[in-house]
Amino acid sequence: MNYSVRGAISLEKNSAFEIEQATCKLLREIIAQNDIKISDITQIIFSATKDITKAYPAEFARKMGITHTSLLCVQEMFVEESLPLCIRILLNFNAELGKKISHIYLGRAKKLRPDLF
Repeated sequence: MNYSVRGAISLEKNSAFEIEQATCKLLREIIAQNDIKISDITQIIFSATKDITKAYPAEFARKMGITHTSLLCVQEMFVEESLPLCIRILLNFNAELGKKISHIYLGRAKKLRPDLF
């Protein structure tokens, strides 16, 4: 069965180091909280607000060893007064039927899903 899990994290500033740290933190948390094997990941779509310009989040997923699946980085549409410096992830993976999903929102990105907190 194919499942999808969402997540988001906010950055303090637009730097390659911050993008790497945030991306890896969010991916690790999504994988750990949902007990996902890296080999079961079928696709990851990253989106970032237009103020993130120093690196592609997918680059850091590859450094984490996620090398067998397709990765895509896209830019979020601009919405006035939306959360700045935000990376979002849609991760698709295979698991047994009946899997419970935990969506992960960290930092200021928690305000995007107040229903989860």
